[in-house]
Amino acid sequence: MFSPLFERSLLVFSEQGIRNLQNSHVFVAGVGGVGGFVIEALARAGVGRLTILDHDVVSPSNMNRQIIALHSTQGQLKTHAMLQRIRDINPDCVVSAITEFAHPDDMDALLNEDYDYVVDAIDSLNCKVALVAKAVQKGFNVASSMGAGRRVDPSKVVLADISKTHGCALARNMRQRLKKQRIAKGVMTVFSTEVPKAPGPMEEIAGARGRVVNGTASYMPGLFGLMLAGHVIQKLAEKE
Repeated sequence: MFSPLFERSLLVFSEQGIRNLQNSHVFVAGVGGVGGFVIEALARAGVGRLTILDHDVVSPSNMNRQIIALHSTQGQLKTHAMLQRIRDINPDCVVSAITEFAHPDDMDALLNEDYDYVVDAIDSLNCKVALVAKAVQKGFNVASSMGAGRRVDPSKVVLADISKTHGCALARNMRQRLKKQRIAKGVMTVFSTEVPKAPGPMEEIAGARGRVVNGTASYMPGLFGLMLAGHVIQKLAEKE
């Protein structure tokens, strides 16, 4: 007997598909604009276990695009805010929260369980490459998000294997770096072919190099995240 959470899902997925989702464990790196939407969609679909990773806290600048960013969550750890939100949506979903910055050398230790999917929704190129490469090497199914910042046209967003990405500088860099590790395909990727807007101003960071602040439309990270989640949910539900 399924809970009311699955009343509408059962009209599009089989009972076995729902059971597949309930028995799945997905790792999501990044609980920001993209990752937050991925995580929530997975929980609403009935994924049984989620491991989420992020080191940051909710800030006022997150309010225009991040699903966990509310006045009531300002200053909270993003992993904590996401955990509480999932408990309120699907209490049966077991969520493990890792609140730390993922360094490239940490990926082997982080991916130490038998995940059905690994989703990359982090910003740092070095960390993205390290996570995706390690996940592929361990034989996991992998989905990765490229940059949604500085884009505004939803019609230019594409879901394709990393080998078929085009018109996206971040995807090009990912392809080049992954090829050096003998990974040319097998990573489902969401990206935009839109020519991006101009970058924003530099933001000073105490004790570190400054970084460019990129503009972001309210709907673009969510679109990226839901497209990735849709791919993952379909693949898990259809698993034999």
